[in-house]
Amino acid sequence: MALDNRGGQLIIIGGAEDRNEDCQILREFIRCAGGLKARIIVMTVATELPREVGDDYIRTFERLGVENIRILDTVYRDDTSSEHSLEAIQKATGVFFTGGDQARIVDTLKGTEIDKLLHQRFAEGLVIAGTSAGAAMMPDMMIVEGDAGTNPKVNTVETGPGMGFLPNIAIDQHFAQRGRIGRLLSAMAQQSINLGFGIDENTAVIVNGNLVKVVGEGAVTVVDMASLAYSNLSEILRDEDLALCGVNLHILPDGYGFDLDARIPIAKGGNAIDPSNGQIDVINTPKAGASRSPKVRPKPLPA
Repeated sequence: MALDNRGGQLIIIGGAEDRNEDCQILREFIRCAGGLKARIIVMTVATELPREVGDDYIRTFERLGVENIRILDTVYRDDTSSEHSLEAIQKATGVFFTGGDQARIVDTLKGTEIDKLLHQRFAEGLVIAGTSAGAAMMPDMMIVEGDAGTNPKVNTVETGPGMGFLPNIAIDQHFAQRGRIGRLLSAMAQQSINLGFGIDENTAVIVNGNLVKVVGEGAVTVVDMASLAYSNLSEILRDEDLALCGVNLHILPDGYGFDLDARIPIAKGGNAIDPSNGQIDVINTPKAGASRSPKVRPKPLPA
């Protein structure tokens, strides 16, 4: 599950992040984007209330010490070729997508000059964050909508193209709060995606290359279907119950992480958790050029 060799970081937030008290997640975003010297663009394309939502984030970022903040509202696709908009993204160190409707983000931005520039800048080191709908749009195949509940069923989840910042991984947000485990499992099974992250509210994953770190008050549910032993997907009709056997599940709270390459959890101290015995194992890194075993200790988590 190696990602493309890209220089930027993704901060994917499960929604309802704290904007009034400690603001742990937004502080992490600012740090990743350059600290007090960060140049932040707030993308309000997902929301029908761009002025109100944008102003709220400006107040929060200013309170946390950032001076260079700009709202970029692209209501129509024609807005995405504006020289002022492209120049702002070119100079930004961090771009933040607000919540709203993820379909609005894709319908308005995908395939445009802004989309191309965002991917180019991400490869150069731009930090891209998104909350709620801004999180949902991160993969190449996103969950548009679907029924919540713990029991996965066929065809109860609508998926569609995402923005492609996190390929081959499914994302669902507001996860524990809205009981979306069945929704995530259904989407993954129907789209043949074998790794998914369910992100709780006021919780985020920071994706830095192949390393993922969890930040916030909730947890991230990692669903790994790479070793799926059985599915009845080809045998059942619409709205019938889906059987999935051999799914691996990891629950990762604040400070824990996941290695996308080795597909193993990482403890708070930065060591791999051996999935075969549940113990924290420090395993020697292979020599240069050697193939990497699933039990190789990953690199330390980013600070």
